[in-house]
Amino acid sequence: MNRENAGNGNHIQVYDAADFQESGHDAYTAQHQANVAAAVRAMLQNLVQDPTRQGLRRTPERVAKMYAELLAGYHTNLNELINGALFDVAYDEMIVVRDISFYSLCEHHLLPFFGLAHVAYIPGKQVIGLSKLPRIVEMYARRLQVQERLTQEIADAITAILDPAGVAVVIEGSHLCAIMRGIKQEQSRMITSAMRGTFKSCEKTRAEFMAHINHGNRLRTAF
Repeated sequence: MNRENAGNGNHIQVYDAADFQESGHDAYTAQHQANVAAAVRAMLQNLVQDPTRQGLRRTPERVAKMYAELLAGYHTNLNELINGALFDVAYDEMIVVRDISFYSLCEHHLLPFFGLAHVAYIPGKQVIGLSKLPRIVEMYARRLQVQERLTQEIADAITAILDPAGVAVVIEGSHLCAIMRGIKQEQSRMITSAMRGTFKSCEKTRAEFMAHINHGNRLRTAF
């Protein structure tokens, strides 16, 4: 990070790649982060803010590093994430992992949306390690997303990995773009679903899944 005189007694921050070498996200390079930091500084100026004042002086650098973390899903390899945690188990009943918390970024406004994901599958020949389902949710959530696509990507990834008899994903999301701006509906939630295999073709299987996650009428929408 270099400091240049702004001509008014203050100094401006000038970012270069060396400021970001320790980020740990190879595909989002140090030069990318330096460019983002410069863009954030320009944005602050165009919002009629002084990026040289104390509270904002390191904001461009912080924001650039923040996006490296929030968008890390682009640089996560699914096979490496699974890391062989597939096991031959003679079990052909439903497996449900509910209330998986997630945070993502709306690609329309770059504001967060967050909530709970509920995932189920009926094994074919293999089951997956318990921690891997939340990790798959996180992998796809840490991208610029819309909730509809996020739901489908999770379901399709589990289907591709396991070749199960069926997969079901339901996501409940609260979107800050609809809470703190626009329609300003603080209690609104968006609910999306993706059904694959027997969950899509068999109403009884789908109903069993909904019964597992719909305790106390927490979800009012039926699929």
